[in-house]
Amino acid sequence: MQEKNVGSRPEMRIGIDVGGTKIEALAIDNDGKELLRYRVDTPRDDYQGTIDAIVGLVHRLESETGLTATVGAGIPGSISAKTGLVKNANSTWLNGMPFDKDLSKAMNREVRLANDANCLAVSEATDGAAAGKNVVFGVILGTGCGGGVALGGHVHAGPNGDGGEWGHIPLPWPREDENPGPLCYCGKPGCMEMWVSGTGLARDYKAVTGTPLTSREIIANFLTGDADATAAVDRLVDRLARGMANIVNILDPDAFVIGGGLSHTQYIYQALPERLKEYVFGGEFDTPILQAKYGDSSGVRGAAWLWPLER
Repeated sequence: MQEKNVGSRPEMRIGIDVGGTKIEALAIDNDGKELLRYRVDTPRDDYQGTIDAIVGLVHRLESETGLTATVGAGIPGSISAKTGLVKNANSTWLNGMPFDKDLSKAMNREVRLANDANCLAVSEATDGAAAGKNVVFGVILGTGCGGGVALGGHVHAGPNGDGGEWGHIPLPWPREDENPGPLCYCGKPGCMEMWVSGTGLARDYKAVTGTPLTSREIIANFLTGDADATAAVDRLVDRLARGMANIVNILDPDAFVIGGGLSHTQYIYQALPERLKEYVFGGEFDTPILQAKYGDSSGVRGAAWLWPLER
């Protein structure tokens, strides 16, 4: 076992991705090289059990490497600046709890915590597809539709903890058959999440064709040239373009990075740039739209990079 360094510079960074079904822990060195990775089942509906599982993973990584580490964690929610408690987490047992403070106390060190989509943006801005870009907007197209902002490689959550939450803006410039739109779980109709997520793609396909298919099946049919699937994917791209145009008109990031299951659909990267020109103010769009370099690992890597290198 290596002797622990007593200097002030951390020897490694540990990222924790707290999901609804699994908790993943990743250790990286100061160059971003993966050292070890472990995952365990999430103790659902068990707050203390979730803390204990994370502490156990951190201790295991430090024990097996012999190195001390900083710890960052990504969650599907955020910390309220007003109350200091978790809000908006679909891992509902975290809501209303001082999760970052309780983790810090359990590990006897500061633990930094951020929304998992913000972690993706930080990961990709640090050493991923958008490395070196100053303003990065991360898009997660999975079961839901998440978003995050990295400014200079740091999370931008904002005073309300809602920075990047584009999944809960209404679909811009809705057509007649899109208005008011399906009711979102947040209680409002027509949110982007209801249109451009994997769930939204499947819902839209069934609404138009009457046939229930998963988003994976729709994409598979699209790749064979199926007409109904092609039309559904084209509607998805158009809605993505409208939503992303609003981000450009407000933030105008240096890069978009897309993660999540739908990010593997290469047609998105081919079709989106031209479609965005139809909606962006002034008709110009030259922003790179990039596939996340680290895929499903972007969130856990970004959690580790919540402790950036001293420059």
